[in-house]
Amino acid sequence: MMTKSAKCPICGQPASPDYRSFCSRRCADVDLGRWFGGNYRIPGQPVAEGDGEKAEINDET
Repeated sequence: MMTKSAKCPICGQPASPDYRSFCSRRCADVDLGRWFGGNYRIPGQPVAEGDGEKAEINDET
């Protein structure tokens, strides 16, 4: 029975066990950069000012 090997979601090369679903540290870092850059956000309704967030307190006087 043949098993299908996982491929790196960034470049398509076979995944390495050392980097889980990625083939290399470089591809893992590319993915992390995409997360930090907001490329994986899910569209939704805009949040109105003050809903769910505390007001920022400025202690500088």
